[in-house]
Amino acid sequence: MRLRFGRSFAAGFALLAAAAGILSACHRDRRTPLVLYSPHGRDLLGLAETEFERAHPDVDVRWLDMGSQEAYDRVHSEKANPQADVWYGGPATIFARAGREGLLAPYRPAWADHVAPESRGTGDLYFGVYRTPAMPVYNSRLVAAADAPREWDDLLEPKWTGKILIRDPLASGTMRAVWGYVLSKSVRETGSPAAGFAWLARLDAQTKEYVFNPILMYEKLVRGEGLITIWDLPDTLLERQRGSPLQYVFPKSGTPVIVDAVALVAGARHPDLARQFIDFVGEKSMQRLAAEKTFRLPARTDLGDELPAWARDVDQQMVPAEMDWPLLEKEGPAWMTTWDRTIRGKGASAYKETRPLSLREPTSGGGPSAAGNAGCRPAVSGVGVKGVPQPPE
Repeated sequence: MRLRFGRSFAAGFALLAAAAGILSACHRDRRTPLVLYSPHGRDLLGLAETEFERAHPDVDVRWLDMGSQEAYDRVHSEKANPQADVWYGGPATIFARAGREGLLAPYRPAWADHVAPESRGTGDLYFGVYRTPAMPVYNSRLVAAADAPREWDDLLEPKWTGKILIRDPLASGTMRAVWGYVLSKSVRETGSPAAGFAWLARLDAQTKEYVFNPILMYEKLVRGEGLITIWDLPDTLLERQRGSPLQYVFPKSGTPVIVDAVALVAGARHPDLARQFIDFVGEKSMQRLAAEKTFRLPARTDLGDELPAWARDVDQQMVPAEMDWPLLEKEGPAWMTTWDRTIRGKGASAYKETRPLSLREPTSGGGPSAAGNAGCRPAVSGVGVKGVPQPPE
């Protein structure tokens, strides 16, 4: 069951309450509710709901689809009276923060030993269940492949001024991770985030709009209100499957790959069911199904040839960027506050005395894609990747 709170919720509350009273007199759902907070979207959440309820017919899976930051905010504000049972999705850095604040309860799922060490949270408070790349995406109907950006620094070229749409970074764990990639690389190479902030200031000068949610962002991109964005691979492939003219690029200098986690909410009303759900989403069969139906890259490392062809090709072609996750976890909130206060809407006038970081240099992050010759690879687009839906001509 999908639960969604719209802006007209308060105005229609009385009507809904009356309707609920009438319906409850006629029918009572005696199943046990299991509440999920998640940014994963209706495709994956609907799939998880259907499959888990099939295996547990006495359970009613209820999910609220929201951004990663909003999920954290809700869990934090509800600490004294938790409403969610499972927090399903978002960068591990946000989960680590929640763990330090006592918002999560430890649980080690049956599949814990089959994910990489970086996907295992301290004290068994959370575990990575998917790997989510974030990369440049463009409207392939309006931008020829030969003209499209191939590297992160290409986004700063004058021809893209006013043609870039960005998901609001304050509300998005995905964009916080991309911003963190830029700033942590700056710290690693210069000892300071200043050059990274200068790069983000140049990107702000290129940005037409910071869009409130990814659905609206892609609608605007498809309509041509912008030509380029930065977003995650699963959403992009799902939009292409629906017929949207979108293409993506994996820069040879590296693609940030987010450890997308799951956790048991501290004080959950149905902790036993929550543990069963966490076990369920990491099972081999569900990891394969999520990859086949919703283009999720599993965090499990033991699937091998059981992965669909598109996922094997992505793993082979993508160069994961080197990410300093502990630094991002520590400094990320302050960095976002600085960006919002000193850069958003100010363009290149911010940090104008600082030479911006170059993101062209190849990086050598961990994982099967980061082979020693990573820097020799060309930037890779989704064209021709096996099993991946192609944008319409």
